[in-house]
Amino acid sequence: MKLFFAAILFVVCFFLSQKIGAQDDYKYEIGGMLGTSFYMGDANKTKLYQDPGLSAGVIFRYNKDLRWSVKSNFVIGKVSGDTRKSGNKFPYDRQMSFSRMFYELGSQIEFNFFNYSDKFSYLGTKRISPYVFTGIGITFGSGKKTFLDANIPIGVGVKYKLKDRLNLGFEFSFRKLFSDSFDVTTKDEANLDAPYN
Repeated sequence: MKLFFAAILFVVCFFLSQKIGAQDDYKYEIGGMLGTSFYMGDANKTKLYQDPGLSAGVIFRYNKDLRWSVKSNFVIGKVSGDTRKSGNKFPYDRQMSFSRMFYELGSQIEFNFFNYSDKFSYLGTKRISPYVFTGIGITFGSGKKTFLDANIPIGVGVKYKLKDRLNLGFEFSFRKLFSDSFDVTTKDEANLDAPYN
């Protein structure tokens, strides 16, 4: 099984005009994200941020209340791996590398540790809040041998309300894939699909 990591560096969200009940805050957000992505699998078992690639995307968030949100995202990024940097010994001393673009569509549930808002101080709100999230998504990988699989995202982040309708966020997440062929982009690299059988 493969682990696919994505580290989203900045998430900027602009609040839309629908408000949360009688409280003067916003229920919907739309924005963009920019960051790096990297791969962990047969060609990289342990090294975080080895050969990072650029990733970018768009997000839509529905804020149920000050603690709970549902977020949907579409992300495009690049990942690569090289067995010569992995520290693993492969059968017959084979050395392989790969590079591919990926496209992810997913939804997550977020939980803010604090009541997140720049208003309602009587509720103990904070302009900054750490959060955790998980959900489900689908990943497509381009190449001569394409890839399509479900993923489970798990991550942590922190968001800061710059002003009424502008947020800045940072998050780190990984995607658990359910097949072993994310790093197999051509028939020549088939040994990365369960190289030890």
